[in-house]
Amino acid sequence: MNGKEVNHRELYRLPWNLADNAISWLEPTALCNLACDGCYRDNEKDSHKTLDEIKRELDVFQSKRNSDCISIAGGDPLLHPRIVEIVAEIKKRGLKPILNTNGAALDKSLLKDLKKAGVFGFTFHVDSKQGRGGKWKGKNEIELNELRYEYARMLADEGGIACSFNSTVYEDTLQYLPEMIKWAEENIDIVHTMVFIAFRHVVPNLPFDWYAGGQKIDWQAIAYHSDNERKVDILSTDMVAEARKIYPEFSPSAYLNGTEKVDSFKWLLTERFGSKGKIYGYAGAKFMEMVMTFHHLLKGTYLSYASPGLASMGRSTMLISFLFDRGVRKAFANYLKNPLNIFRKVHMQTILFIQPVDFMQDGRQSMCDGCPDITVWNGDLVWSCRLEEQKQFGMFLRSVPKRQGNE
Repeated sequence: MNGKEVNHRELYRLPWNLADNAISWLEPTALCNLACDGCYRDNEKDSHKTLDEIKRELDVFQSKRNSDCISIAGGDPLLHPRIVEIVAEIKKRGLKPILNTNGAALDKSLLKDLKKAGVFGFTFHVDSKQGRGGKWKGKNEIELNELRYEYARMLADEGGIACSFNSTVYEDTLQYLPEMIKWAEENIDIVHTMVFIAFRHVVPNLPFDWYAGGQKIDWQAIAYHSDNERKVDILSTDMVAEARKIYPEFSPSAYLNGTEKVDSFKWLLTERFGSKGKIYGYAGAKFMEMVMTFHHLLKGTYLSYASPGLASMGRSTMLISFLFDRGVRKAFANYLKNPLNIFRKVHMQTILFIQPVDFMQDGRQSMCDGCPDITVWNGDLVWSCRLEEQKQFGMFLRSVPKRQGNE
C-alpha cells in the first residue's frame, strides 16, 4: 500500500444486511448490445420479462427487503421495450429507480421520457473492454473520459438526475485509475459517483474443482470463465494504493466486509468534498455513520444515491457536520485557507471500490457481507453476480481444493 494502510476498525461498517439494505437489484432483461470482458450474465435475445413478472419481483423485494433504491440492470435495461413503465412502477412504489446501463441506447428523447417517469439516476458502465465500436473502438480508459463526459453532460442538461459511472478494473487497466479519479474531480459538479469493480473470473490457474451439490462439473461450463490464465485477485486496497499516487490523503470512510473474511473490504467507500479541479478533503467514519443513521431515522431506509441537489450542498454539509467528524474538519479547514473559495460551489463526490468474490485457500468463497446487489430468482433473494449458477445448475457452486497431483 502507498501511504497509510487501510484499517477496517477505523472505518464505519455499513449497516446493510439481507433484510435492510440501501439497494436491491432488478434485472428486467438479459439482452445486451455490448460484450464486456468479464460479464457474469449470458446475453439472451428472448429474455425480456413481462411487466407482471417484474411487478412480482418488486413484490418479493418489498416483502423481504427494506431498500432505498432499485438498481435496474441486465443485460442492458434500456433495451427492454417497456423500460419507461418499469421506471414509473418503481417510482410509484416509493423507491428510487437507478438505471445501470452502458448508455449506447440512450438519447435525449428517451432520457426525457425516463425523467417524466421518475428516474432518479443513471450508472453508466464505461470501460475499454466492452467491444464498443465506431469512434470508441480501441480507446483506453483515459480516452473514454470523452464518452463519460457526453453522458454526464446529457444528464446535467436535462437536470435533476444523479450521474454515476462504473468500470471493471483489470490488471492492465489498474494504472489508469488515478487519472480517472482526477477526471471525476474536474467534473465534480456533474459527476456524483465513480465505481471501480475488480475483475473476477473462473480461470485455469485457480487450484479448485467445482461442484454442484455432490456432482463435479467442468469449470469451463461455468458462464463466467476465461480459458487463459489471468489475474483475478485485485483488491480494493490495491485500488486505494493507485488512487494515492495522485491523492496521497485519499481516505476511505466506510466498508462492507466479506462473508468469510472480516477484515476484507468488499465495498470500500470514500466521500470527498471539492470544487471543480480542487479537493478539500475526505469525510471520516463518523460522517458516514451520521448520514446512514439519520436517513434511516427520517426515511426508514439506509441511503443509497444522493440527489444532485444534495450532492451540491458540500459547504453547508461541512458546516453541519464538522463538529462530529475529524475528516470533515480537516476538509473545512482546507476550504477556509483561501478566502476566495467562498465564491466557489462545494460538491460531495463518492468514490467506491468493489472487490467481488474471493477464493479462500480451503475453497470457501467470500462474498460481500450485506450484499446490495441481491436479485430475485424463483421468488427468493440470490446474489446477482452468481445468478448464472442458479440458471445452469439450480444452485450455487462450491469450490473445493484440488487433491495434490490432480489436473
